[in-house]
Amino acid sequence: MVSPSNAPAWNESFHVYCAHDASHIIFTVKADNTVGATLIGRAYLPTGAAVLAGQRVDQWLPICDDKRRPLDGGDRIHVQLRFTDVADDPAARWGAGVGSAAYPGVPRTFFGQRRGCRVRLYQDAHISDGFAQRVQVTLAGGKPYQPRRCWEDVFEAITNARRMVYIAGWSVNTDVALVRDPRKPSSGTLGELLKRKAAEGVRVLMLVWDDRTSLGLGPIRRDGLMATHDEDTATYFRGTGVRCILCPRNPDQGRSYVQDVETAAMFTHHQKTVIVDSSRNAAANASPGLVSFLGGIDLCDGRYDTQEHPLFRTLGTTHHKDFHQPNFPGASISKGGPREPWHDIHCRVEGPAAWDVLDNFEQRWRKQGDGDNHLVTLDRGWAAREAVQDADSWNVQVFRSIDGGAAAGFPEKPEEAALIGLETGKDHVIERSIQDAYIHAIRRARDFIYIENQYFLGSSYAWRRDDGVTVEDINALHLIPKELSLKIVSKIEAGERFAVYVVVPMWPEGVPESGSVQAILDWQRRTMEMMYKDVALAIQAKGIQASPTDYLTFFCLGNREALSPGEYVPPERPDPDTDYDRAQQARRFMIYVHAKTMIVDDEYVIVGSANINQRSMDGGRDSEIAMGAYQPGYLASTNRPARGQVHGLRLALWQEHLGQAAAAVDLLQPSSLACVRRVNQAAQQHWDMFASDAPPQGDLPGHLLAYPIGVSDGGELLETTAFFPDTKARVLGNKSTYLPPILTT
Repeated sequence: MVSPSNAPAWNESFHVYCAHDASHIIFTVKADNTVGATLIGRAYLPTGAAVLAGQRVDQWLPICDDKRRPLDGGDRIHVQLRFTDVADDPAARWGAGVGSAAYPGVPRTFFGQRRGCRVRLYQDAHISDGFAQRVQVTLAGGKPYQPRRCWEDVFEAITNARRMVYIAGWSVNTDVALVRDPRKPSSGTLGELLKRKAAEGVRVLMLVWDDRTSLGLGPIRRDGLMATHDEDTATYFRGTGVRCILCPRNPDQGRSYVQDVETAAMFTHHQKTVIVDSSRNAAANASPGLVSFLGGIDLCDGRYDTQEHPLFRTLGTTHHKDFHQPNFPGASISKGGPREPWHDIHCRVEGPAAWDVLDNFEQRWRKQGDGDNHLVTLDRGWAAREAVQDADSWNVQVFRSIDGGAAAGFPEKPEEAALIGLETGKDHVIERSIQDAYIHAIRRARDFIYIENQYFLGSSYAWRRDDGVTVEDINALHLIPKELSLKIVSKIEAGERFAVYVVVPMWPEGVPESGSVQAILDWQRRTMEMMYKDVALAIQAKGIQASPTDYLTFFCLGNREALSPGEYVPPERPDPDTDYDRAQQARRFMIYVHAKTMIVDDEYVIVGSANINQRSMDGGRDSEIAMGAYQPGYLASTNRPARGQVHGLRLALWQEHLGQAAAAVDLLQPSSLACVRRVNQAAQQHWDMFASDAPPQGDLPGHLLAYPIGVSDGGELLETTAFFPDTKARVLGNKSTYLPPILTT
């Protein structure tokens, strides 16, 4: 982007990850414009032998019009570049795993990797007693894996804070109760807890996304389109010691008017963190013992759940005052279930990386909160001194999707920004290190990748071009789906096994027939088919007998309950012949996958708030935060698989999802063909029971369901069932004729 000039100079440098089939590298030149931008032309550099060989290119390129004719004025652009094949990139460690404790982490990021941290991994908001007794996972040295209770740990951490409680959230509901075990003293509500801590002299600061559609103009408009309770939360804390700031997603400077409107109206602050001190000594010179929670951790209604993910059985108890079902218009506790169960993954970080999570909060507070006011002054020397060195310690790196409109403190000089992986342009600074972290982890992978994510769409540049859309208009350009399929392709070409497991919701939360949900399902379908096509072509080229689903397989989660004695009886009924009524009669519903996690080779894990879509991976759209971590003492090698806490989380998740079928699966060999096929078989059996028209004779024996699609040997997606059970919503989605792609990608 240039302002009018005869000889503009950018002097900007970029490190660009590539996973493209491209004949040219294209440089687009636009003229600055208050409303948008005017195309001047494009310059084309062929990806010939010199480029692919990694030779340094330093030349002037002619700028051409839309028919690739040089502009009349002879305009040119000077570029310098060098392509590095991933197999030759020492930072990528292609297929080599983490390798050793000397692994330095993802390069060119704002936050470096920190050694000597503590990490706890959580599945769901709470661990039920039944699951705690049922889970059987043995770690290295014969130690049992012990799942922890996230919301109870959050409650304890806030309760014990002496100096500070900082919360950043997409939604924070003051009415939720963090502790719901009837054997334990009542925790009260989150709002009461935070006001109590503020009254004790603890600094309580909150950054809550300001949904611009919630206007505080009465009950009709107060909730907003996303029902985040932001206005209610701000009102609740007004006049108290809790400082709650509603933060709109403001655009960065230097963007056009159109881009400003898009950012403000369409995007959110999606980071979810809780930061507290854990020191028993509140003296200024004492270690604060920082503790940071992050992940999918929305402290709001509908999120409290266990591994049983009940639909009806807790409506008279645990979920009577926390009924959440946004997929059916008019759903309420008075009309009964099914509620929407909620599956999630979170983590707790202590040590030097916890200070990076704090730095993120402080940058955001300085930008959109109250400057330096109210932030607790801490001795930064404690960040290094809080590191631990023992066999169970972790190396942790914090990643973000964020820009200068949401965080203060980014360098202004392009050359300084480039060194830490920031992209600059037109005074707009972007960090997208979460995407970088996923790319690096996929490229390092040896044997398998396991993903749970709320969304799965992207790499639109590689979608079919004869499928009813102009792919250049979609701009869901992040690389993650293509990186996954190319990893599988490389393994097939090498004659090696590799498996990718992906768990997504049955559909994105919302009315399944709605235009937005159907549009997202359509993008998901195109993404899946692009990946399966890559895998199928590699299988055919290798001349082996295999199915694309032997390497890449998609699942969703669901539950179906038999009627139990003493169950809550609602006083009303849903309207007849509605999705709600049919689901209630069939006693089934999806388990909503809200997790944002990737596990690689049982040694490396990413946990955060970022979905696998362009909104989360872009950096200039939704703000996000995540961490990537591994235990140096529990790494995979050629002869020894990883058996640390990451392995424990993966097996605990599989035992949760597979249920009774877990005993028949070789959980320790996830890359093996036998394991993939057995998991696929169990998931298909669960789907058949879930989708059956016959009344349930008992509870569904496992929650892992085959995603209801077929895949041909050529990689085409096949429609095995037109609609999701109890709905008129198409499984493969429908292209929207009125919603802009930027909103749904």
